[in-house]
Amino acid sequence: MTGATSGIGRATAHLLAARGARTVLVARGEEGLAATAAECRARGGEALALSADVADADAVERVAAATVERFGRVDGWVNSAGVEMFGAFLDAPPEEVRRVLDVDLGGCVNGCRSALSRMVPQGHGVVVNLSSILGIVAQPYGAGYTMAKFAIRGLGSCLRQELRLAGVRGVEVCTVFPTAIDTPIWQDAANRTGRRVRALPPPLPPERVAAAVVRRLRRPRGETIVGGLLGRALVAQYRLWPRSAERALSIGLDRWGLSQRESAPSTAGNLFRPAPGPGRVRGGWR
Repeated sequence: MTGATSGIGRATAHLLAARGARTVLVARGEEGLAATAAECRARGGEALALSADVADADAVERVAAATVERFGRVDGWVNSAGVEMFGAFLDAPPEEVRRVLDVDLGGCVNGCRSALSRMVPQGHGVVVNLSSILGIVAQPYGAGYTMAKFAIRGLGSCLRQELRLAGVRGVEVCTVFPTAIDTPIWQDAANRTGRRVRALPPPLPPERVAAAVVRRLRRPRGETIVGGLLGRALVAQYRLWPRSAERALSIGLDRWGLSQRESAPSTAGNLFRPAPGPGRVRGGWR
Protein backbone atom coordinates (compact mmCIF):
# COMPACT_ATOMS: atom_id res chain seq x y z
CA MET A 1 0.00 0.00 0.00
CA THR A 2 1.81 3.12 -1.19
CA GLY A 3 0.74 6.59 -0.16
CA ALA A 4 -0.29 5.09 3.16
CA THR A 5 0.00 8.21 5.30
CA SER A 6 -2.71 10.30 3.67
CA GLY A 7 -6.06 10.32 1.93
CA ILE A 8 -7.15 7.30 -0.08
CA GLY A 9 -4.08 5.23 0.79
CA ARG A 10 -4.56 5.68 4.53
CA ALA A 11 -8.30 5.04 4.32
CA THR A 12 -7.66 1.84 2.36
CA ALA A 13 -5.11 0.68 4.93
CA HIS A 14 -7.70 1.22 7.68
CA LEU A 15 -10.32 -0.80 5.83
CA LEU A 16 -7.95 -3.66 5.07
CA ALA A 17 -6.80 -3.75 8.70
CA ALA A 18 -10.40 -3.87 9.91
CA ARG A 19 -10.81 -7.01 7.80
CA GLY A 20 -7.76 -8.62 9.38
CA ALA A 21 -5.33 -8.09 6.51
CA ARG A 22 -1.59 -8.04 6.90
CA THR A 23 -0.61 -4.73 5.35
CA VAL A 24 2.70 -3.20 4.30
CA LEU A 25 2.50 0.58 4.58
CA VAL A 26 4.74 2.63 2.28
CA ALA A 27 5.29 6.41 2.24
CA ARG A 28 8.08 8.95 2.73
CA GLY A 29 7.03 10.41 6.10
CA GLU A 30 8.09 8.29 9.03
CA GLU A 31 5.84 10.08 11.53
CA GLY A 32 2.80 9.49 9.34
CA LEU A 33 3.77 5.86 8.80
CA ALA A 34 4.02 5.25 12.52
CA ALA A 35 0.60 6.82 13.06
CA THR A 36 -1.04 4.82 10.27
CA ALA A 37 0.53 1.58 11.48
CA ALA A 38 -0.78 2.18 15.00
CA GLU A 39 -4.28 2.85 13.61
CA CYS A 40 -4.17 -0.37 11.58
CA ARG A 41 -3.10 -2.43 14.56
CA ALA A 42 -5.87 -0.88 16.66
CA ARG A 43 -8.33 -2.09 13.99
CA GLY A 44 -7.09 -5.66 14.28
CA GLY A 45 -4.64 -5.86 11.40
CA GLU A 46 -0.94 -6.58 11.26
CA ALA A 47 1.08 -3.70 9.81
CA LEU A 48 4.65 -3.32 8.58
CA ALA A 49 5.70 0.30 7.97
CA LEU A 50 8.47 0.97 5.42
CA SER A 51 9.71 4.42 4.48
CA ALA A 52 10.38 4.75 0.74
CA ASP A 53 10.07 7.21 -2.13
CA VAL A 54 8.08 5.39 -4.82
CA ALA A 55 9.94 7.34 -7.52
CA ASP A 56 13.04 5.33 -6.54
CA ALA A 57 12.81 1.93 -8.24
CA ASP A 58 15.43 0.39 -5.96
CA ALA A 59 13.56 1.55 -2.86
CA VAL A 60 10.32 0.01 -4.14
CA GLU A 61 12.11 -3.23 -4.91
CA ARG A 62 13.43 -3.31 -1.35
CA VAL A 63 9.86 -2.89 -0.10
CA ALA A 64 8.71 -5.87 -2.17
CA ALA A 65 11.62 -7.99 -0.96
CA ALA A 66 10.92 -7.07 2.67
CA THR A 67 7.25 -7.96 2.17
CA VAL A 68 8.09 -11.44 0.92
CA GLU A 69 10.64 -11.91 3.69
CA ARG A 70 8.06 -10.96 6.33
CA PHE A 71 4.86 -12.51 4.92
CA GLY A 72 6.08 -15.02 2.34
CA ARG A 73 4.20 -13.60 -0.67
CA VAL A 74 2.51 -10.53 -2.19
CA ASP A 75 -1.24 -11.08 -2.63
CA GLY A 76 -2.23 -7.50 -3.42
CA TRP A 77 -0.43 -4.28 -4.25
CA VAL A 78 -2.08 -0.83 -4.25
CA ASN A 79 -0.32 2.05 -6.01
CA SER A 80 -1.92 5.03 -4.29
CA ALA A 81 0.97 7.46 -3.79
CA GLY A 82 0.44 10.77 -5.56
CA VAL A 83 1.42 14.43 -5.57
CA GLU A 84 -0.08 17.37 -7.45
CA MET A 85 1.13 20.68 -8.85
CA PHE A 86 -1.18 23.48 -9.95
CA GLY A 87 0.10 25.99 -12.46
CA ALA A 88 -0.12 26.99 -16.10
CA PHE A 89 2.12 24.77 -18.23
CA LEU A 90 4.42 27.57 -19.39
CA ASP A 91 4.74 28.93 -15.84
CA ALA A 92 5.36 25.62 -14.10
CA PRO A 93 8.99 24.84 -13.21
CA PRO A 94 10.04 21.90 -15.41
CA GLU A 95 11.62 20.07 -12.49
CA GLU A 96 8.29 20.14 -10.66
CA VAL A 97 6.40 18.75 -13.64
CA ARG A 98 8.98 15.95 -13.87
CA ARG A 99 8.66 15.26 -10.16
CA VAL A 100 4.89 14.82 -10.46
CA LEU A 101 5.46 12.37 -13.32
CA ASP A 102 8.18 10.54 -11.39
CA VAL A 103 5.96 10.02 -8.35
CA ASP A 104 2.50 9.56 -9.83
CA LEU A 105 3.41 7.59 -12.95
CA GLY A 106 6.90 6.34 -12.10
CA GLY A 107 5.65 5.13 -8.73
CA CYS A 108 3.01 3.01 -10.47
CA VAL A 109 5.56 1.65 -12.93
CA ASN A 110 7.97 0.74 -10.14
CA GLY A 111 5.21 -0.81 -8.05
CA CYS A 112 3.86 -2.86 -10.95
CA ARG A 113 7.31 -4.20 -11.84
CA SER A 114 8.13 -5.23 -8.28
CA ALA A 115 4.68 -6.70 -7.60
CA LEU A 116 4.12 -8.53 -10.88
CA SER A 117 7.60 -10.05 -10.91
CA ARG A 118 6.55 -11.87 -7.73
CA MET A 119 2.87 -12.47 -8.49
CA VAL A 120 3.42 -14.17 -11.85
CA PRO A 121 5.73 -16.92 -10.48
CA GLN A 122 3.47 -17.53 -7.49
CA GLY A 123 0.41 -17.74 -9.77
CA HIS A 124 -1.87 -15.21 -8.10
CA GLY A 125 -2.14 -11.57 -7.09
CA VAL A 126 -3.94 -8.30 -7.81
CA VAL A 127 -2.43 -4.88 -8.52
CA VAL A 128 -4.68 -1.84 -8.12
CA ASN A 129 -3.48 1.43 -9.63
CA LEU A 130 -5.10 4.72 -8.65
CA SER A 131 -5.68 6.93 -11.67
CA SER A 132 -8.29 9.71 -11.61
CA ILE A 133 -11.25 10.99 -13.53
CA LEU A 134 -8.59 13.39 -14.80
CA GLY A 135 -7.11 10.37 -16.52
CA ILE A 136 -10.22 10.40 -18.72
CA VAL A 137 -11.03 14.12 -18.98
CA ALA A 138 -8.01 16.46 -18.84
CA GLN A 139 -7.87 19.47 -16.54
CA PRO A 140 -6.06 22.77 -17.10
CA TYR A 141 -3.36 24.03 -14.71
CA GLY A 142 -2.22 20.51 -13.87
CA ALA A 143 -0.40 19.08 -16.88
CA GLY A 144 1.94 16.79 -14.92
CA TYR A 145 -0.85 15.22 -12.88
CA THR A 146 -3.12 14.83 -15.89
CA MET A 147 -0.38 13.27 -18.03
CA ALA A 148 0.41 10.80 -15.27
CA LYS A 149 -3.20 9.79 -14.72
CA PHE A 150 -3.82 9.30 -18.46
CA ALA A 151 -0.67 7.17 -18.65
CA ILE A 152 -1.71 5.05 -15.66
CA ARG A 153 -4.83 4.07 -17.55
CA GLY A 154 -2.72 3.04 -20.54
CA LEU A 155 -0.32 1.14 -18.30
CA GLY A 156 -3.14 -0.93 -16.84
CA SER A 157 -4.56 -1.77 -20.25
CA CYS A 158 -1.11 -2.71 -21.57
CA LEU A 159 -0.36 -4.99 -18.63
CA ARG A 160 -3.72 -6.76 -18.84
CA GLN A 161 -3.08 -7.52 -22.51
CA GLU A 162 0.47 -8.76 -21.87
CA LEU A 163 -0.67 -11.06 -19.06
CA ARG A 164 -3.41 -12.44 -21.29
CA LEU A 165 -1.07 -13.01 -24.23
CA ALA A 166 1.44 -14.73 -21.94
CA GLY A 167 -1.28 -17.09 -20.71
CA VAL A 168 -0.94 -15.88 -17.13
CA ARG A 169 -3.96 -16.77 -15.02
CA GLY A 170 -4.73 -15.61 -11.51
CA VAL A 171 -2.86 -12.30 -11.78
CA GLU A 172 -4.91 -9.14 -12.39
CA VAL A 173 -4.23 -5.43 -12.89
CA CYS A 174 -7.06 -3.02 -12.05
CA THR A 175 -7.36 0.76 -12.47
CA VAL A 176 -9.57 2.93 -10.26
CA PHE A 177 -10.68 6.42 -11.33
CA PRO A 178 -11.84 8.62 -8.41
CA THR A 179 -13.55 11.96 -8.90
CA ALA A 180 -12.77 14.88 -6.54
CA ILE A 181 -12.07 13.43 -3.08
CA ASP A 182 -11.84 15.08 0.34
CA THR A 183 -8.13 14.45 0.99
CA PRO A 184 -5.18 16.68 2.01
CA ILE A 185 -3.76 16.64 -1.55
CA TRP A 186 -5.39 19.99 -2.25
CA GLN A 187 -3.58 21.68 0.65
CA ASP A 188 -0.32 19.78 0.14
CA ALA A 189 -0.05 20.41 -3.61
CA ALA A 190 2.57 22.59 -5.20
CA ASN A 191 0.91 25.83 -6.26
CA ARG A 192 2.22 28.22 -8.92
CA THR A 193 -1.11 29.90 -9.74
CA GLY A 194 -1.07 32.68 -7.12
CA ARG A 195 -4.60 31.57 -6.14
CA ARG A 196 -5.78 29.40 -3.26
CA VAL A 197 -6.54 25.83 -4.31
CA ARG A 198 -9.85 24.32 -3.22
CA ALA A 199 -11.39 20.88 -3.68
CA LEU A 200 -13.87 20.79 -6.54
CA PRO A 201 -17.39 20.35 -5.19
CA PRO A 202 -18.80 18.04 -4.09
CA PRO A 203 -15.73 16.12 -2.81
CA LEU A 204 -16.46 12.53 -1.85
CA PRO A 205 -15.12 10.88 1.32
CA PRO A 206 -11.90 8.90 0.73
CA GLU A 207 -13.46 5.91 2.47
CA ARG A 208 -15.70 5.50 -0.58
CA VAL A 209 -12.69 5.05 -2.84
CA ALA A 210 -11.05 2.77 -0.28
CA ALA A 211 -14.10 0.50 -0.39
CA ALA A 212 -13.83 0.33 -4.19
CA VAL A 213 -10.12 -0.53 -3.98
CA VAL A 214 -10.82 -3.36 -1.54
CA ARG A 215 -13.60 -4.66 -3.81
CA ARG A 216 -11.16 -4.77 -6.71
CA LEU A 217 -8.62 -6.65 -4.60
CA ARG A 218 -11.30 -9.26 -3.87
CA ARG A 219 -13.12 -9.19 -7.22
CA PRO A 220 -10.81 -7.78 -9.91
CA ARG A 221 -12.21 -5.67 -12.73
CA GLY A 222 -10.22 -3.80 -15.34
CA GLU A 223 -11.53 -0.28 -14.74
CA THR A 224 -13.74 1.26 -12.06
CA ILE A 225 -14.99 4.85 -11.81
CA VAL A 226 -15.70 6.03 -8.27
CA GLY A 227 -17.75 9.19 -8.13
CA GLY A 228 -21.11 10.78 -7.63
CA LEU A 229 -23.59 11.73 -10.29
CA LEU A 230 -21.59 14.76 -11.47
CA GLY A 231 -18.41 12.75 -12.02
CA ARG A 232 -20.16 10.00 -13.93
CA ALA A 233 -22.08 12.56 -15.96
CA LEU A 234 -18.81 14.26 -16.91
CA VAL A 235 -17.34 10.98 -18.18
CA ALA A 236 -20.51 10.21 -20.14
CA GLN A 237 -20.46 13.73 -21.56
CA TYR A 238 -16.83 13.31 -22.60
CA ARG A 239 -17.59 10.12 -24.51
CA LEU A 240 -20.28 11.90 -26.53
CA TRP A 241 -19.08 15.51 -26.64
CA PRO A 242 -15.42 15.68 -25.57
CA ARG A 243 -14.92 19.40 -26.19
CA SER A 244 -18.01 20.23 -24.17
CA ALA A 245 -16.82 18.09 -21.26
CA GLU A 246 -13.36 19.66 -21.32
CA ARG A 247 -14.93 23.13 -21.30
CA ALA A 248 -17.17 22.23 -18.36
CA LEU A 249 -14.22 20.91 -16.32
CA SER A 250 -12.01 23.88 -17.15
CA ILE A 251 -14.70 26.36 -16.13
CA GLY A 252 -15.31 24.44 -12.91
CA LEU A 253 -11.64 24.39 -11.96
CA ASP A 254 -11.07 28.03 -12.86
CA ARG A 255 -14.20 29.21 -11.07
CA TRP A 256 -14.35 26.94 -8.02
CA GLY A 257 -11.09 25.00 -7.79
CA LEU A 258 -8.94 28.12 -7.82
CA SER A 259 -10.24 30.88 -5.60
CA GLN A 260 -11.29 34.10 -7.30
CA ARG A 261 -10.70 36.10 -4.10
CA GLU A 262 -7.99 34.42 -2.05
CA SER A 263 -4.35 34.59 -3.07
CA ALA A 264 -1.75 31.99 -2.15
CA PRO A 265 2.05 31.97 -1.98
CA SER A 266 4.07 30.18 -4.63
CA THR A 267 5.18 26.84 -3.16
CA ALA A 268 6.55 23.44 -4.11
CA GLY A 269 4.20 21.83 -1.58
CA ASN A 270 5.09 18.24 -0.73
CA LEU A 271 6.72 17.42 -4.07
CA PHE A 272 10.25 16.99 -2.76
CA ARG A 273 9.63 16.37 0.94
CA PRO A 274 6.70 14.83 2.83
CA ALA A 275 4.15 17.07 4.47
CA PRO A 276 5.05 17.54 8.16
CA GLY A 277 3.15 15.85 10.94
CA PRO A 278 1.36 12.53 11.37
CA GLY A 279 -0.84 12.93 8.28
CA ARG A 280 -4.58 12.36 8.03
CA VAL A 281 -7.24 10.76 5.87
CA ARG A 282 -9.42 13.78 5.10
CA GLY A 283 -8.63 17.31 4.02
CA GLY A 284 -11.65 18.88 5.76
CA TRP A 285 -13.43 19.97 2.58
CA ARG A 286 -16.80 18.32 3.25
